[in-house]
Amino acid sequence: MALTVTVSTGAVAIDSPAANAATTEHGTTAAARTGSPVPAATTGILETTTPAGATLGGVVSAAGRASASTATGSTADATSTSSSGTKTKDAKSGDASGRKLSRAARQRLKASKAVAVAKSKIGAPYRYGGTGPHAFDCSGFVQYAWRKAGVRIPRVTTAQYRLIKTKVSWNDLRPGDLLFFNGKGHVGMYVGKGRMIHSPSSGKRVRIDKLSAWRRSSFSGAVRPGL
Repeated sequence: MALTVTVSTGAVAIDSPAANAATTEHGTTAAARTGSPVPAATTGILETTTPAGATLGGVVSAAGRASASTATGSTADATSTSSSGTKTKDAKSGDASGRKLSRAARQRLKASKAVAVAKSKIGAPYRYGGTGPHAFDCSGFVQYAWRKAGVRIPRVTTAQYRLIKTKVSWNDLRPGDLLFFNGKGHVGMYVGKGRMIHSPSSGKRVRIDKLSAWRRSSFSGAVRPGL
């Protein structure tokens, strides 16, 4: 037996040779042979002829019933999924405002973390060959702080200066920069306001010192990790 179902805005009509159906408009229902109500359809037109008992696009003709709710729900779900996917992509593309951070901005964030780690170790004792977390020599100290910020740098002062490519001058120092003294024999980390943090020498502890005239006279270069 063939059953024709027509769905239009707010109306469903069922035309079956064997059915005793009544058709109404504007959201009222149409009764099939069993007298079962047919829910009003949403916007859109659907016409199909299908044998009794078959299902097509959420319209079931077994008992003369038709529903467009399945199709409507699928459309809503698809819209929701698409919207969620767009938001996830935007969130991963940069900072909270959706903007991508520049290389320099990323370096400043890492430098800030390295300075914070270094300051957390104030008072830790100097130990020759020490790389932390409880005792340090000068190069092991700055290596430890930058590693905690996500940047790997060489172990000893000469390699640190040679292999970290971005060199900076005394007048261009920024927090996190490494300063070398006495022909690369000692290294400290600039923390701003004319000061550096370092692990000075045997018998002493990690501390912050002002960059004095004596330090300026023994300065032999500076580098900027993280770029």
